[in-house]
Amino acid sequence: MTIGEAGTARALVDRPSDRPLLLRAAAVITQDPRLSVIEEGELLVRGGRIAAAGPAGTVPVTSDTLVVEAPSHLLAPGFVDTHRHAWEAQLRQLMPDVDDLGEYVTSTLAGIAPAYQPEDIYTGTKLAALTAIDSGITCMLDFAHNARSGAHSDAAVQALLDAGIRGVHASMRPHFGVWDGQWPQDLKRLREEFFNSDDQLLTLRLATLATDEIAGPEPAYGPQLARTARELGIGVSIDAVFGASGSRAVRAWAGAGLLSPEVTLIHCNGLDEQAWGAMADTGTTVSIAPTSETQIGLENAVPAIDEALAVGIRPGLSIDVEVALANDMSTQMRALLSIQRMRAVERGCGSDQVPQRIGVQDVLDYATVEGARTNGLGQVTGSLTPGKQADLLVVDAGAINTMPLNDPVGTLVLAADARNITGVLVAGTARKWDGHLLGVDVAGLRQQVLTSRDAVLARAAQRSR
Repeated sequence: MTIGEAGTARALVDRPSDRPLLLRAAAVITQDPRLSVIEEGELLVRGGRIAAAGPAGTVPVTSDTLVVEAPSHLLAPGFVDTHRHAWEAQLRQLMPDVDDLGEYVTSTLAGIAPAYQPEDIYTGTKLAALTAIDSGITCMLDFAHNARSGAHSDAAVQALLDAGIRGVHASMRPHFGVWDGQWPQDLKRLREEFFNSDDQLLTLRLATLATDEIAGPEPAYGPQLARTARELGIGVSIDAVFGASGSRAVRAWAGAGLLSPEVTLIHCNGLDEQAWGAMADTGTTVSIAPTSETQIGLENAVPAIDEALAVGIRPGLSIDVEVALANDMSTQMRALLSIQRMRAVERGCGSDQVPQRIGVQDVLDYATVEGARTNGLGQVTGSLTPGKQADLLVVDAGAINTMPLNDPVGTLVLAADARNITGVLVAGTARKWDGHLLGVDVAGLRQQVLTSRDAVLARAAQRSR
């Protein structure tokens, strides 16, 4: 059957998990260095994993294999978001022209966050996760820094489960307002109740801040929180790492042995050379938020891509806050590509220096393979490598904005957007097909979102009186 044929979506939904699926497309962008881009390729999915990939006609199939022909389409790994505050989704574009970090902190974290009930956390997180899937993000780290109670955390985790995304729940206490004081000890309960298997869509991380400047010493990363993460066997994501204070913190963590590949530092702009050297020496991962750093104006407002590459760190990419920013990975890739190339040419302008420019393959790496590694899931997702989970995209390369297909990676990075994401599979299960989310009552969700938004803002306004 063909990708747009009536009944294809139903066949995918009804397909037993053990029934093989073969997808044939104009090109398969594997993001695996051994396989690269396979022109006129095909991909076999079995048991939720990538079973094989190769040129058309070379992948063995059995008589019960469901074969879907997708001419003029690309197959690619799902994008990976390494840092998003998902609970804020019903506040989208509430402050699109935010002036700086202080305004965001005062308005959203101090003014509105305390008004969230567990049901609001659920609604915002589910909206963010479904939007991620719709735009081709199959794995999302939810930096859940509004954990006012165990019920708030449970709601965030349940939303990820119900959305069907590969989710990373990174839990942190709220910055301001009344809360139950259950963090970080509640992480042990969360792990036992929701994350007791290594073979599931969701994983758990500890979320912290870099310093005590925003919310005091308790959520600032240090020996005690590092010990908590080690005891639970989970990774750590550290937000608001930038500037002189961030540099001092990084050097201190390195000196205390608190950096490792299981630790991710978020933003990292304005750090000094010693801090970058310490990060490189310890294998610490980095999450860059291209539109957040520039639009909100974090530290020097320049994404730290050149600094990262100078020490051999290839970062993951993140969305950050939807109250002011775009929520798709295409925007992040294009923003970073343009900013880095602009700065490279500017530095060499008027001299014989050859600019060191990144390319479309680089930013696609950051959005897939490196994002997965940054989230601690490099062996699980991020590429269409046989053995990995089948988190993948089917992208229309014959649409008005993508035709004709000349360079598959260039088309995916520079031309395609959410409207071209025809299909999304997470662990082999179809979550979007023929351009529509499957099993999602969008009208019902819209009403839940509006009800939640109005209730949150009303409670916040009442608190401020």
